[in-house]
Amino acid sequence: MSRNRLQRWVRREGMLALLFLAPSLIGFAVFYIIPFLMGVYESFTDRTLGGSFVGFDNYKDLLASSSFRKAAANTMLFTGISVPLLIAASLSLALLLNRPMFFRNGLRTAFIMPLVVPVASIVMIWQIFADWNGTLNLWLHHWGKERIDWLQSDWSMGVLVVMYLWKNIGYNMILFLAGLQSIPQDYYETARIEGAGRLRQLFHITLVYLTPTMFFVVLISIINSFKVFRETYLLAGDYPYDRIYMLQHYMNNMFFSLDIQKLTAAATLMVGCIVLFVTGLLRAERRFRDNME
Repeated sequence: MSRNRLQRWVRREGMLALLFLAPSLIGFAVFYIIPFLMGVYESFTDRTLGGSFVGFDNYKDLLASSSFRKAAANTMLFTGISVPLLIAASLSLALLLNRPMFFRNGLRTAFIMPLVVPVASIVMIWQIFADWNGTLNLWLHHWGKERIDWLQSDWSMGVLVVMYLWKNIGYNMILFLAGLQSIPQDYYETARIEGAGRLRQLFHITLVYLTPTMFFVVLISIINSFKVFRETYLLAGDYPYDRIYMLQHYMNNMFFSLDIQKLTAAATLMVGCIVLFVTGLLRAERRFRDNME
């Protein structure tokens, strides 16, 4: 095939690909990209329609807001606690279920089940469990302990973290299992012949070759931690206890009060922080891959 014919074929295939992708691209632009860019613009104006440019005044007011600082601190605290716990728990389960054991398929199904349960059902289960007259307080009463208002105390963050772990551990476990099963068994056989124990195999083979999967799982877990608002909102309402008042609560309340400038400024800051963190994580993963090669 000549060079000109090859170029014509590539251009034709490219046009066909764009033609098939056009509906999705148009929908993504109309419902995501354009509204987001409009929101970024609104965060620099003094009112929604026909407003004048005010620079970073909205961001200064936002950072001076105690409600925003509290919501940002709670969100960072939740992510900082829940993501490492989720990674450790899902990796441990994946290592356990990757080995031959009794009832392994049943255990895998049990941990995956929360993925297919609707959010409303999950919240109802946890409301029954953590309510003042719920199952957990019934156990405490049975053992002679005082009841705890779990959702109206500092324990509310713990309830939210456990609910997040329960819902997401199955998905991360599947990802880790896929990564573990892609590691060639020849590496382990060679290590055993050379006298390496299980602990040394774990640190020098398993975790090393599982690192690309680890980066992806950490990224997905962080993104999912910012999506916990649905569960928190259904569990505790618009204005929950201070410890679980998240950034999404703040933005949701700004929307209901039609304070669009603070809403868009908060959303822009949150997206900017996520993009910076993801960019740093992808660079670290790329550098690690280059060193491995």
